[in-house]
Amino acid sequence: MTVGRAINCTGLCNTAGSPPVKPLVFANFLAPNMTSVYAGVAERVGEALEVPALLIEESRFEQLRDGSVGVAFLCGLPYVRLCAEQPGMLRPLAAPVLDDPRYQDRPVYFSDVIVGRDSPFRSFDDLRGQSWAYNEAGSFSGCLLVRHHLLQMGETESFFGRVTFTGRHQESIRKVVEGAVDAAAIDSHVLGVERLRNPELVSQLRLIASFGPSTIPLVVATDGVPATLQARIGAALCELGGDAGSRRLLASGLIRRFTPIDDRAYDDIRQKLAAVDQRRAPSNSAGTR
Repeated sequence: MTVGRAINCTGLCNTAGSPPVKPLVFANFLAPNMTSVYAGVAERVGEALEVPALLIEESRFEQLRDGSVGVAFLCGLPYVRLCAEQPGMLRPLAAPVLDDPRYQDRPVYFSDVIVGRDSPFRSFDDLRGQSWAYNEAGSFSGCLLVRHHLLQMGETESFFGRVTFTGRHQESIRKVVEGAVDAAAIDSHVLGVERLRNPELVSQLRLIASFGPSTIPLVVATDGVPATLQARIGAALCELGGDAGSRRLLASGLIRRFTPIDDRAYDDIRQKLAAVDQRRAPSNSAGTR
């Protein structure tokens, strides 16, 4: 697979005769409906640091391992898995605080269970035996948190009738709207942005359950980025919103501001991952899941 195309660069350039400046490469590993916002964030950070910056699409985790990406917008679940795989590879820089009262000015989000407007289902329990859409197995809000909830209920994946994987949250939303599946769990940030840009969704969907709050996806730096530069990137992120232009940019993605975040904030995800992994591990006696 090739590295995704660059969708944004700062307008900074080198003067004649100056040595080339290596660009600061950002990557979006989150929902594509935030790519334009994160491209603008990358551009603003590059301007603040006076270095060229770009954001790439179609990112691969291998780009975090080999350092070809310096800064990433990343879900908390792959973050904790990558940290366990290679300690020190990633450093948390900041996380968004979403602009809605339900988030209580904290870097958290929810997993919102949606059904169609005319659906007869009123609670998660009503979904027994019904069709369900996960976005992808590596998603915290769209998959692992649901599996953790089933674990707490004393249930397995067989609770649902038919299970499909759609590949992304927006596709799960589409399938619920069209009636192709009965329900799905959606990242509340993704859902909020989709409703902002497609107001008709407000009347097409109903929320019947919500899991969380959980620590929100974050911005990380890879270990190839010098510590001093990491600190400057984190500071530049947290200064966004200080002017009208960056406030408009953040507001287009329902972000109030970025705030500093540390690794311990993701222990909630680690705990749920450990519980689900323990449940899904093969039994020594029966050899079943």
